[in-house]
Amino acid sequence: MDCIDSDLGRLNEKIYKKVTALAENLVETGEKIESEFGIPIVNKRISVTPVGFVGGAACSKPEDYVSIARTLDKAAKKVGVNFIGGYSALVSKAMTASDEMLIRSIPKALACTERVCSSVNVGSTRTGINMDAVRLCGEIVKQTAEETKDSDSIGCAKLVVFCNAPDDNPFMAGAFLGVTEGDAVINVGVSGPGVVKHALEQVRGQGFEKLCETIKKTAFKVTRVGQLVAGEASKRMGIPFGIVDLSLAPTPAVGDSVAEILEEIGLERVGAPGTTAALAMLNDQVKKGGVMASSYVGGLSGAFIPVSEDKGMIDAVNAGALTLEKLEAMTCVCSVGLDMIAVPGKTKASTISGIIADEMAIGMVNQKTTAVRLIPVIGKEVGDTAEFGGLLGYAPIMPVNEFDCSAFIGRKGRIPAPIHSFKN
Repeated sequence: MDCIDSDLGRLNEKIYKKVTALAENLVETGEKIESEFGIPIVNKRISVTPVGFVGGAACSKPEDYVSIARTLDKAAKKVGVNFIGGYSALVSKAMTASDEMLIRSIPKALACTERVCSSVNVGSTRTGINMDAVRLCGEIVKQTAEETKDSDSIGCAKLVVFCNAPDDNPFMAGAFLGVTEGDAVINVGVSGPGVVKHALEQVRGQGFEKLCETIKKTAFKVTRVGQLVAGEASKRMGIPFGIVDLSLAPTPAVGDSVAEILEEIGLERVGAPGTTAALAMLNDQVKKGGVMASSYVGGLSGAFIPVSEDKGMIDAVNAGALTLEKLEAMTCVCSVGLDMIAVPGKTKASTISGIIADEMAIGMVNQKTTAVRLIPVIGKEVGDTAEFGGLLGYAPIMPVNEFDCSAFIGRKGRIPAPIHSFKN
């Protein structure tokens, strides 16, 4: 917030100086902790105050916001982090002119940068769902896909649409520094699906009590490690510790899969009957074990179920066991939403908005965070594969229900908050 300036050049200069000064030693500190404690710290990342708040005084057109994205990308490269989040707008009730400008700038911003991640919060349990923003986000996802079509529409992999976005989520692409936070904070996201799967192999065939106890104990240990890292990083950098997010976050690496945990629990493939129940149990036990291990648990905290970043999920889709509709049902009981799902490039913007609206409704009614990261891969159809590389992995193109919802999405205004939002 202290970078705000009516002059765009000065604003960009202040942002660059602040990010590079505060995060100058972030990567080096992470590497030293990793070396000293033997704990893999896979990613070092930065998130900033939602740029929609910061750029309003200086930006008069979408291209002005794009210059801020370039500045963030330059700062991220300078300090050596792999992603920088916070190119974001919070519009759960309505959009200011500045918010709308930022949202309209997203396709160009993600196409011309390498490390910038963007998010838009379009709904909450308190305010309802801003359907004007949902409609716009469907169009923006399509435009982002077009802008990055030469690399399998990878720009969409760096764009998340949220309901009930938390202020302290350290996971990309949805991370931003919430407006209730201090000037700078250290947040740590722990993962460890491979560790949980290994532990469950030791109790194969045993009852639910033993199964749940094993997940809880393992989550406790993993979270204690995160607490240790957070404390060390805070002390060495002189920046306050914020939260530990105790999510199970998979990677494309073999043996680092949430899907494989569910299959170890007893499913032939993720998507089989019983999948939602198994995921609900896993999510709950992870939280029960983790909250004892840290004084400050926050962020998303639970089990992520991205398709492209999880080898087991990819295999389940290819086997015909897992559909978009089953994934939507699973999001009712896990910590995020429809994540890293590749769909045909011809999918209409209104269909994407409809999928976003469905997921936002799940979050709003269930008082939880939900998100959508859909990738309409231009030029590809069901049966093809999109290659994103690195941590983003690869994804089979999944079929989408093609019945039209444009008349619904075309209505203006917002869906009201549910009755249980009135808890004053």
